[in-house]
Amino acid sequence: MSAQGVAVLLSWLSCCGSALWRSNRHVPTFSTKSVNILFLTFRIPTELVSFNDLRYSSNSPNYHIFSTRSTITLEYEGTSFLEWSVPGTCSVKNKSSARTELRCSSPGVHTIRPIVVGPDSEEERNLSVQSSHICFLWYYRVISFFHNFTQVIIVWIYDPENADPSEILRNANEPSLNSIILSKQLATLGQKPTIFTSLQRKVYFPESKMKNGTWHISVPMTTDDVLKEIKGNQVAFQDCFIADVLFLLTFPLLTMPEIPDSLPITSPQGSQLILAWATCVLSSVVVVADMETFQTNDSFRTWTRIRVPPNILTDDERHNVSDVNISWDGIFFLINGILYIKTFTAFKRLGRNENLPDGGIIGITSRKWCWARHLLKSKIRSIFAVWTKSELYLGYPLLRFMKIMTTEKLKSLLDISPTDTLTIHNVEYPGHPLEIALLLSYCSACTVNKKIYVVIYNEDTEQWMNQDFALDVPSDTFVNAHFLYSALPELLLWDKHRVYYCYHNFTETGVIQTPTEFGNLSRLSQNSTIHIIFIDYYGNVVVKMENNIMFYFKANIKDAVKLHAWTNSTLKSAVSMSSSGLMYLIHVFENGTIRPQEYPLRLEAKSVTFNSKEKCPYVAFLNNIFSVFFFLDKGQNVSIWTQIVYPENVGLYIVVESYGPNILQETYQVHYEVALGYCTKTMTVTFFQNVNYEAVDDYFKLQHQNTGLLLLHMRPSDSARPCPISQKVFQIAVGCNPHKYIAVKGFNKKECLQHDFFYHIEKSYLRNKPSKNLRVKYNWKEYGCPLRLDFREKFRPLVQLYNENGYVEDVEVNFIVWEIHGRNDYSFNNTMKKSGCLNEAQTWKSMIELNKHLPLEEVWGPENYKHCFSYAIGKPGDLNQPYEIINKSNYNHLVWPVDHSGMYVFRVKILDPNYSFCNLTTIFAIETFGMIPSPSGYLVAAFLFVLMLLFFSILVLSYFHYMRIYKQCIYETLNKYERTPKNN
Repeated sequence: MSAQGVAVLLSWLSCCGSALWRSNRHVPTFSTKSVNILFLTFRIPTELVSFNDLRYSSNSPNYHIFSTRSTITLEYEGTSFLEWSVPGTCSVKNKSSARTELRCSSPGVHTIRPIVVGPDSEEERNLSVQSSHICFLWYYRVISFFHNFTQVIIVWIYDPENADPSEILRNANEPSLNSIILSKQLATLGQKPTIFTSLQRKVYFPESKMKNGTWHISVPMTTDDVLKEIKGNQVAFQDCFIADVLFLLTFPLLTMPEIPDSLPITSPQGSQLILAWATCVLSSVVVVADMETFQTNDSFRTWTRIRVPPNILTDDERHNVSDVNISWDGIFFLINGILYIKTFTAFKRLGRNENLPDGGIIGITSRKWCWARHLLKSKIRSIFAVWTKSELYLGYPLLRFMKIMTTEKLKSLLDISPTDTLTIHNVEYPGHPLEIALLLSYCSACTVNKKIYVVIYNEDTEQWMNQDFALDVPSDTFVNAHFLYSALPELLLWDKHRVYYCYHNFTETGVIQTPTEFGNLSRLSQNSTIHIIFIDYYGNVVVKMENNIMFYFKANIKDAVKLHAWTNSTLKSAVSMSSSGLMYLIHVFENGTIRPQEYPLRLEAKSVTFNSKEKCPYVAFLNNIFSVFFFLDKGQNVSIWTQIVYPENVGLYIVVESYGPNILQETYQVHYEVALGYCTKTMTVTFFQNVNYEAVDDYFKLQHQNTGLLLLHMRPSDSARPCPISQKVFQIAVGCNPHKYIAVKGFNKKECLQHDFFYHIEKSYLRNKPSKNLRVKYNWKEYGCPLRLDFREKFRPLVQLYNENGYVEDVEVNFIVWEIHGRNDYSFNNTMKKSGCLNEAQTWKSMIELNKHLPLEEVWGPENYKHCFSYAIGKPGDLNQPYEIINKSNYNHLVWPVDHSGMYVFRVKILDPNYSFCNLTTIFAIETFGMIPSPSGYLVAAFLFVLMLLFFSILVLSYFHYMRIYKQCIYETLNKYERTPKNN
């Protein structure tokens, strides 16, 4: 993966990349999220001034492929150009043309220099050309379908050296003929793209058949799984492979419409550009110039103007924007100490109704480092900060603000005399996702100098921490600050001329030095002043002056070098970054058109450090940190593997820095070997927690004390500017993962008639013995489909654990069940004695007696669980009682009544206090059948009476019937004998 790709990966795994300084009133504040920068340049409406600049570019986006196969376009802007001077391994198409093409046949560093008229020689470039088998790239375009909230990604393969201009400019709607042929050729060799999501680890495959040389892949719209990567099979064509492409794909965003008759809103005439974007959506950018305000959602491929309705602001107010910020609520403007918001439908002033001051606001800021996930134990975290000289307000979604601190309270916290002057100088969000830092200005007489102090507030613990740092500056100096991407608090501060560093939790402080002028950057940049400081996840730091001269150094490095000139000093520029990590110079002309241009920070940094012969002290720094966020629950551990390779006798080692509560233990395993003059150190660090939560006095208090968020930073003990990636910062959240849940196997919502219904429970079956039967509504959406069981069939729930990625494991620890409507006409097949109890075990009856003041679902749980397998715990009792605790291995089952059937809705709760920080519960329903309902006594008596009456009636009737037959027989016999003599 390329450096640019890794930059985007880091930025959205943590979830965004680098950060740029957002200044308040004096220097506009900025934020970026990767190694690649987006320059926004505004051309002043003055006559042209001659200047000399050497620039180069390639057809590959973001200089992704810069190899011996690449065509490098050289361009010299100036009037004194004669010809190009190139090494013998390179060739130019037209040596005397100011714009020409360069090819280098061999890899390495090649020195390119323009020869000009006059005694002054131009700066040379040391271009680092690689030898790579990566020749082709994936091209993609996205079509959104809002009726089913899906996005279809159309993918094809293209060769940057033989591509159509529309493909190079990234605005092609269909592949060119060359790309169609190339895609089909590679498809016949077995090539097929697949989209992987880096955050939720999902995979999407294309449709079975290609369409006109393209693949179609359908993905759902999402706001929390935006980092996607197009990968292909390992298929080569003419010894060339396809580079994987990492990109951000968010839910489609809308730009604010331009309303007719609206008026421009701008910064003061002649001021520098002000830029801001949504914290985690890098492509959503707002730029304020002194002639218009622009907004884009695709890094200025398309854009609109932001204007305001007439009669709301005066002309002076409309042209006096001192800061800007953007969030999901809208675009915020700071004008004359008053905060305004522009939404899709309105432009309004914020103040007392939103719990904000009606005036006196001196700054606004938002988070610079976007973490996709974090652990917050109490309330939601802020996304926005507003401050006056004496008050700090935090902003939350839906325009909710809260005042959390005043300078009067700070004086008491810091033990400062009430007569001394203490004001809020500046506010910045550190790298920690739950903290905010205040720069405080302190002085007694306030005539010559003042001190700058740093205080950090943790939004989770609500604690204020005074840092061991003080900076003496003149009383009229304004200091900006920005925190580095690190675990420990590390920041850079700067005024108009110098940059101050605070490394390793304020233990190392000083001024960033330069080869001359003792760190005064203004003297090295024609008396210009500092405009922007850019920092990325690699630790690269770029200081941009107002005349576009730039200086470069890295985090934990204490000296800077001057970068090559790239932009005309008469142009005003700001620094930003596109969603794919591309670095652009975007020129805003008087007619309102925008022309983007890339800036190769990686190549330019290599060029300026090549002649200094500075070397990286290590050869490789490897690790298995593929995520920047780990959840650690009870009984779990996190193991990190790290390896550093360096020349023998250098003496490097791996530094592990942690910042946060002391709630984890760690073990280290270090392996060391030497071979061929190189040392290899491999270290495995395992983080775990060893706390027993069973039978403690205050279960919830102990849990709260042992949960929290830790930031960890793994880095080499020494580094230098030419070093590759070494910044590895990640979070370990010890606590409950909100995406973790349990379910009982075999239950769903699909295998039954999906409807609600009512049923009755006989009052004698209920636990609290009410006076009448209970009518219950079966909520199908909540309970799911009931499982129908024969009354003779015992049932043991198999509880399974799930998280956001699906099934995790079968739960083997103890859990309990209870019928949520109060039924107790069921039992368990195991007894306490059969389960191995030495003392009487806890039961629902005993726990209800102990906790009569609590509802049924709270009387028994991990907070008060005590086992029965020790004579020291509990008390003797009847061990022939049912054992009401179930686990996967104790063969305890639910047993149903034999005299009636019914509907049971059970809730499951994990009982083991050492299993999870989460309160894991779930619901399942069972319906028993097979029993003939028992009739009532009256019905039986009536039936028996009728039966006996029928029996006696039949008996009497039969008596008379047989008597009639008997008489008939007697009479017939007598008559027969009487007739016989007569006949004789």
